[in-house]
Amino acid sequence: MPIPENIASSFVSFLRQFVPLTDAEVKKELLPIINVREFPKKHVITTAGEVENYMNFIHKGLIRKYYKTGDDEHIVQLSIEGHLISSQESFYTRTPSEYFVETIEPAVLISLTYEDMERLFASSHSFERLGRLVTVHTMVLKDRWQTSLIMQQPRERFLNFVSHYQEILQRVPQKYLASYLNIKPETFSRFKHLLRTRRTV
Repeated sequence: MPIPENIASSFVSFLRQFVPLTDAEVKKELLPIINVREFPKKHVITTAGEVENYMNFIHKGLIRKYYKTGDDEHIVQLSIEGHLISSQESFYTRTPSEYFVETIEPAVLISLTYEDMERLFASSHSFERLGRLVTVHTMVLKDRWQTSLIMQQPRERFLNFVSHYQEILQRVPQKYLASYLNIKPETFSRFKHLLRTRRTV
């Protein structure tokens, strides 16, 4: 079944930020291996303990990645349209995932299996370079976030998040945001109240 053009184009545009793929490369090598997957709200896409088989680009929706300690959930990623999400260590090493990946909103994902991605990277220097650049991109983003968790105070981390990710702030339940920002729920509520007070002044 052909991939709807509007769905494929969002993924291709994302990839062309890294490498100027030709229309021929996209049509011959990329489109035949794309999987379009749709999931309802609160659906677990990847379960801890299983091997991650897909690298996912979010065409539509909002997704979280988290791990559990007892009954507590600790969110390590919140992603919306235009971003990649998967249990990456599991995907690349073929070992069981330590994370759950779950939809917060209904989602449409463009997904590539590990085997198809490996064949794609081996098919040409262009795709091999693409794979390297995308991997570096995701590693840098992850490293920046880990640095903010270590070096920034909760208030600074909250304000930086608000200034850069207003849309996520509006779409994600407060308890998830507090977990992701590693801020106690009551502290997060106080920060939000300060924002509202500042806007009305």
